[in-house]
Amino acid sequence: MLDNPPLMTIHRGHHRPDPTLVEAFRGAQTSHLADAMDGRGALDHRIKPMDPGNAAFVGPAMTALSYPADVVGVYGALAEAQPGDVVVIANDAYTATAVVGDIVAGMMKNKGIAAFVTDGLARDKSGIVATGLPLFAAGIIPASPAANGPAVVGAPVTLGGQHVRPGDIIVGDADGVVVIPLDRAPAILERLRAIQAAEVKAIARVEAGATDTDRIRDIVAAARIIGP
Repeated sequence: MLDNPPLMTIHRGHHRPDPTLVEAFRGAQTSHLADAMDGRGALDHRIKPMDPGNAAFVGPAMTALSYPADVVGVYGALAEAQPGDVVVIANDAYTATAVVGDIVAGMMKNKGIAAFVTDGLARDKSGIVATGLPLFAAGIIPASPAANGPAVVGAPVTLGGQHVRPGDIIVGDADGVVVIPLDRAPAILERLRAIQAAEVKAIARVEAGATDTDRIRDIVAAARIIGP
């Protein structure tokens, strides 16, 4: 680089989803949401909740890029996030230091932030769990980050194999995290309703004793058989 970037760059003015649309996704299973997006949209399996018993959340993304071994992007997202937002931190999947701990998690909880999601690591697990903030990370490590920047807040980021824009709807549960692109959210919601209805019927069939489905039977019937 010819010049060093500023410690932090903040992008403002992104579109925020209608709260009614966000609430429509509350309680949805991440597996059903992935089905509604043709099996796509889920973050990498390593990004998991610190407390699986407190993992359910929904909210619009407040994104930030926090450089590896650095926490400045987290500070910026904390400052910019509104109550109900989900702070989403791309940390380049860095695994030598944490990018969040219990103190900042507690501040986020105090501010009304819905959840924190990162492809980096966390520390102070017991303290994080005690805050009550749903927090998803790729693991735990005691090592602390620096605060030297640079960081970019409020711009699109990529983490866990997914592109996330500020304002996209983020949903989490004990299975993981799913990203719902805001521009597709109404159509995804419609598909979700159909999938949920089909799931209710499928569960009822299993509870009634079913051991297969029409599709399973068709696939098996079409198999090439070798042997007696």
